[in-house]
Amino acid sequence: MSSLPPIKPEATNRPLMTVVYLALATLTLIWLQGIFQGTGSTDLVPYSQFEQALSDGRIQEVTVTENTLTGQLKEAVNGKTRWVTVRIEPALAARLDSFKVPYARVIETTWMRDALNLVLPSLVFFGLWFFLIRRMMGQQGAGSFLNIGKSKAKVYVMQVTGVTFADVAGVDEAKQELMEVVDFLKHPQDYGRLGAHTPKGVLLVGPPGTGKTLLAKAVAGEAGVPFFSMSGSEFVEMFVGVGAARVRDLFEQARQKAPAIIFIDELDALGRARGAFPGLGGHDEKEQTLNQLLAEMDGFDTSSGVIILAATNRPEILDPALLRAGRFDRQVLVDKPDKKGRLDILKVHAQKISLDAQLSLEAVAAMTPGFSGADLANLVNEAAIVATRRKASSVTLADFTAAIERIVAGLEKRNRVLNPKERLTVATHEMGHVLVALALPDGDMVHKVSIVARGIGSLGYTIQRPTEDRYLMTREELERKICVLLAGRAAEKLLLGHISTGATDDLAKATQIAREMVTRFGMDEDLGCVSHDSNRPVTPGMNEVFGQQPPAVSQATLQRMDAAIDHLMSSNLQRAESILSQNRDLLARGAQQLLQQETLDAEALKVLTAELQKEQSIA
Repeated sequence: MSSLPPIKPEATNRPLMTVVYLALATLTLIWLQGIFQGTGSTDLVPYSQFEQALSDGRIQEVTVTENTLTGQLKEAVNGKTRWVTVRIEPALAARLDSFKVPYARVIETTWMRDALNLVLPSLVFFGLWFFLIRRMMGQQGAGSFLNIGKSKAKVYVMQVTGVTFADVAGVDEAKQELMEVVDFLKHPQDYGRLGAHTPKGVLLVGPPGTGKTLLAKAVAGEAGVPFFSMSGSEFVEMFVGVGAARVRDLFEQARQKAPAIIFIDELDALGRARGAFPGLGGHDEKEQTLNQLLAEMDGFDTSSGVIILAATNRPEILDPALLRAGRFDRQVLVDKPDKKGRLDILKVHAQKISLDAQLSLEAVAAMTPGFSGADLANLVNEAAIVATRRKASSVTLADFTAAIERIVAGLEKRNRVLNPKERLTVATHEMGHVLVALALPDGDMVHKVSIVARGIGSLGYTIQRPTEDRYLMTREELERKICVLLAGRAAEKLLLGHISTGATDDLAKATQIAREMVTRFGMDEDLGCVSHDSNRPVTPGMNEVFGQQPPAVSQATLQRMDAAIDHLMSSNLQRAESILSQNRDLLARGAQQLLQQETLDAEALKVLTAELQKEQSIA
């Protein structure tokens, strides 16, 4: 594929250079005028010679000024028809004549000094003013005031981005959609033979870190056409009308270099719904910028070869007019990868590090459900750092496990020393989570438990991860999660006879799950299959965009909802207490083992699982 030459950025200091050129031209003109006056038909002679010419009668006419005498000669001397001399006081002239020597007064040439005295202060003042204004506006994000209406888009071509579809993994469906867009740009005649036309816009939607910007750069790298990249926030400035001017300038540049691609990152900063929350007032600049964008997307011809790509992780707040057909014709979901996608992403990033021969990236992919592409890139880097810290020659599975713990649970804080009573409380609490998670049928696998403090407020942690990707959850599975979360407090009360503040985060998570089961998922039999969730994501085009809230819930219904949430919490707490009461001895032994070793890995937990199954079979 042929590549385009790099596009050189246009000069941004053209007005300043114009001022400099004008100043240089003025000084040159003054200098040339002085030279011309000195080399014409006039000759500068000494005062004594001028006096002698007067005495001899050779001067026809004399012109007197403040400092000079100009005499018109009756006959030319050496081609000169006029003599100029500097005036000397009569007393001084008489004294000099007595010595019988020629004398003359010289006029000092001060035109350069006078010009500099006039021009230089103005240039210094203007330069200082220009520098301060430009710096102030740069700090406020306005850029140069002389180019404030110009587009800030960065222009890339294939060699500059350095990203192709081979560098993108884990989002095969989205990549396939964008590969078709690239094919549109390369072979428009193949699609036009049946009357099809290039889509005007493609909107990439997905959670943060899933690779939306990377996909856009890959499109630029594959298409080999100019790629205008700009963030949505760069359109909006402190001056009204600047955003709309930049939108016009951006589209004009793209049309001049068509076929081309325009990429607007973080579109929600620019395309927020107009008229949303009217009670809080509007923002004329943002709405004017959005109106200009809508007009430009309607105005340009699809045959011109300009395609708009945009990315956002908040599609629910975009203006409905922006999402209609004819503007963004395609909306491509770039979601978090599944297990196969995570494996492909890990393979891409693992090429940059030295892996152990025995390491299976499939095991790492299985341990990272819910990780985005950015999370996996960070994971690979953290694992390499862990291996480097221990002076290893390659990265092993243990390094990836440590990196996952670092990302999920936070940094280890071994310097945080707990007293014996607190350590026993934390060990009992974490072992309660473990035993209930192991005892419940079809529960998620427990990978590790530790009483080493991590993060900001965590004094211990239990890592429990599913063995496969899950997209739906039943009521029984959600209740199991609540039961495991409440098991820590149940273990403290059962074994130690008191409860602590260590269950604060567990209570918050369990209450949130119970509240969503009742209000959002309609999983309470008394309330029925009705959703009362007022915090659900807003759908573009719905009334909520314009500030209208869902219908209020009656007080009677709120009381029934509170009662249902309380029932879910209390019933699952009793369930956890029942399981732990049946395995009280195993809970005590496990807590003591955790106190001694501080961390129990998967192998140690297998032994604990075998003991639990043995006691359950006996019971």
